[in-house]
Amino acid sequence: MQFEVWAPQAGRVTLRCDGAARALERDPDRSGWWIGEAEARDGSRYGFALDDGPVLPDPRSRRQPDGPDGPSAVVDHERHAWRTADWAGRTLPGAVLYELHVGTYTREGTFDAAAERLEHLVELGVTHVELMPVCPFPGRHGWGYEGVSLWAVHEPYGGPAGLKRFVDRAHELGLGVVLDVVHNHLGPSGNYLPQFGPYFTDTHHTPWGAAVNLDAPGSDEVRDFLIGSALAWLRDYRVDGLRLDAVHALADTRACHFQEELSTAVDALSADLGRPQFLVAESDLNDPRLVTAREEGGLGLHAQWNDDFHHALHSALTGEAQGYYADFGRAPLRAVAKTLTGGYFHDGTYSGFRGRHHGRPLDRTRVAGHRLLGYSQTHDQIGNRALGDRLSMLLAGSPGLLACAATLTLTAPFTPMLFMGEEWAASTPWQFFTDHTDPELAEAVRRGRRREFAAHGWAEEEVPDPQDPATRDRSCLDWSEPEREPHARVLAWYRRLIALRHEQPDLTDPDLADTKVAHDEKARWLAFRRGDVRVAVNLGKEPAAIPLGTRPAQVLAAWEPVEPPDRDGLLHLPGESSVVLVQS
Repeated sequence: MQFEVWAPQAGRVTLRCDGAARALERDPDRSGWWIGEAEARDGSRYGFALDDGPVLPDPRSRRQPDGPDGPSAVVDHERHAWRTADWAGRTLPGAVLYELHVGTYTREGTFDAAAERLEHLVELGVTHVELMPVCPFPGRHGWGYEGVSLWAVHEPYGGPAGLKRFVDRAHELGLGVVLDVVHNHLGPSGNYLPQFGPYFTDTHHTPWGAAVNLDAPGSDEVRDFLIGSALAWLRDYRVDGLRLDAVHALADTRACHFQEELSTAVDALSADLGRPQFLVAESDLNDPRLVTAREEGGLGLHAQWNDDFHHALHSALTGEAQGYYADFGRAPLRAVAKTLTGGYFHDGTYSGFRGRHHGRPLDRTRVAGHRLLGYSQTHDQIGNRALGDRLSMLLAGSPGLLACAATLTLTAPFTPMLFMGEEWAASTPWQFFTDHTDPELAEAVRRGRRREFAAHGWAEEEVPDPQDPATRDRSCLDWSEPEREPHARVLAWYRRLIALRHEQPDLTDPDLADTKVAHDEKARWLAFRRGDVRVAVNLGKEPAAIPLGTRPAQVLAAWEPVEPPDRDGLLHLPGESSVVLVQS
C-alpha cells in the first residue's frame, strides 16, 4: 500500500512498517510531501522517522493502538460490514440532541457499553446522540479535549471498530450521531505535529498557546489536514454531524475563512453521499454570520450552541450572578425572554463581564430558530464548576424548578439539547478528570485547577483532584436511579415534553419572530406563545395568576395539577411549576 506524509522541513523521511525500513521519496506533484510503497495490511504498525530522529506516529494516523505516543496502525475501513448501509440520515430541523460522554455514560466506559443503553434514548424521544471527543488522549480517562491524533479513535473506548459498532447500533434504532471535534488546539501530551511541519503559528495566540496555523505560510496543508479529518468522520464512520469546539479560537485572517471552507466541503460530501450532514459550532462571538448561508455572506455553518439562553435560564433558576452570569442576573427573566425572541441576549449590548459591547443582532428573517441549540446543562457548564454540580444538586429539594428548566428548554424555538442524566435529575456530579501519564503535566493540571478556584474562595482540599481515579468514578451515571423516585417522575416529565415537541408542529416552527413572551420579574413567572401552544412557568414559591387570554385552552402537560385559564383568561399556576397548553 502507499504511505504518505507531509514533512516540508525534513531532509529525508524513513517509513518503518512491521519492523522493516523504507526510505520515502519526495512527491513530485505536491511540495513538502513524501511518498512510498510498502507491504502492509489492516493492523500493521508503522511510523515515520524524520532525518535522524525517532520514529513518530503518523499525523493522519487512523489508529493508535498503544496510545498517542505509540506507533500508528493501518485501518482498512472496508473490513467493517455495516448493518445499516441504507441509513438515510436525520436532519437537524426538528431534532432533540443528547450530549454523551462515552467514558462516564456507563461504568465500563466503552462504545459497546454505551450502545447497550441507547434504547433508553429512543424511549426518551431524542433524535441524535452527540458524543464528546473520541480522539486518542493520554491515559484511559479524560474529557477528550486534549486529543492529538485527529483521524483516530481512543483505544480504551473501543478504537475504530468500537465507534463503528456504536454508530451502527444508533442507526439501527433510528438515532443520528453527532461527534464533537476539536480543531482549535491539540495535546499538549503526545503532540508531535510541530516536528512534521508548521501546524502551529506564533502569529496568533490562544489560551492553549500558539494557534493552529490557518493563515500563515504552510496553512494550506494544515487546513486540508483539519478538513480531511472532519470529512473522514462523516464518510468513514458515517456520523451525521459534527460539533466544532470553540470556533472563536480559530484565528484566521484569510479572505475565505476556514469555517466557510469546511462548511462548503461538508455540504459537498453530503450531496455526494445523498444523506444530510451538518456542522454545529460552539462560539462565544454572538456573530450571526456563523450560521448565515454562504450565499448571503455568512460562513454557512448549520447551527451553533446558544450559551446566552443557558446563562439567562441558569441565573433565573439559581439566582447566581457571579462571573459571566452577572450580565444576566440583574433581570434574569427579562434575559430569558430576550433570548426566546431574539436568540442572543448580547446582540450589540454592553457586557459588564467583558467590559465592552458584545455581539450583533440576528436577522430573524434569515436565521431559523433551529440553528441555535438551547440547553439548561452541558458538559462545560457543569464540569467547569469546582464540584461539577448539576442543576439537580443546585436545586435540591425543588424538583419543580428542574421541571421548569426542562419545559423552557424543550418548548423553546431552538433545537433542544440535553446533557446525559439530566432527564432523570441524576444525583451524580460530572467533574473535571484527567489521566495524564506525564507526572509533571499531571501535577501542573492539578495545581492549575486548584489555583483557579482558590481565587474564588475555594479551599484546596475542596476541589477534586483531576488525577484521582475516584473523580472519574464519581462522574459515572447511576443507572439504577431512573427506576426510583424522585428520578422517575422527572424522567416521565422529560418524555412527555419531548413527545409534545414531536406532536405539536408549532413547537418546531423555525420562525423566531413568531414567539411572543410575557413575564413578571418580581412574581417570577414567564409565559410565551408559539402558534396555538402556550407555555407558562412559575419559578416563585407562591402561586401566580398569569394572563393567557380568554380563548379556550386544553392542558397538554402539567407538572402539578392545574386548570385551564378562567373566564378572565388567568392561569392559576402553583409555585415552582410549569404547564403546556394548546388554545383552540
